[in-house]
Amino acid sequence: MQRKRTLRAILAGAMLPTMTLSTLVFADDCSLPELPAIPDGKSATYDEMIAGQQAIKQFQAGAEAFRSCLDDVMKDMKIAAEEGDEDAASLFASANDRYNASVTSEEALAEEFNASIKAYKAANTN
Repeated sequence: MQRKRTLRAILAGAMLPTMTLSTLVFADDCSLPELPAIPDGKSATYDEMIAGQQAIKQFQAGAEAFRSCLDDVMKDMKIAAEEGDEDAASLFASANDRYNASVTSEEALAEEFNASIKAYKAANTN
C-alpha cells in the first residue's frame, strides 16, 4: 500500500484546459504523510505509547490537511468534468479514490493503536 500519495501521479501527462496553473501547482502540494509506526503494546513503555499517540495525532492532522487540499483540487476537476473534459472526470474519480483510501488508512491506524493500548493495559496491570 502506498503510504505517501500525491496528485502529481494523477496529473502527470494530463492537461486540464479549464484548470489554472496555480491549481496544478497547488495539487502538487497534496500529499499524505507516512503512516507512523504503532508501538507493540505488550512490550512498549509508557513513554513509547505516548510517543506513538503523538505520532498518530500528527498523522491525523496531516491526513486532514491532505483531504482539505484534495477537496480544493477536486472542486476544479469536477467543474472541468461537468464541462465535458473526460480526462478531468477520470482524474476526479482517481482523486476521490485517494481521498477515501486516506480515510480508510486513518481508521485502520486508529484500530491498530487501540489494540496496542489494550495490549499495553493487559501487560501493565499495576
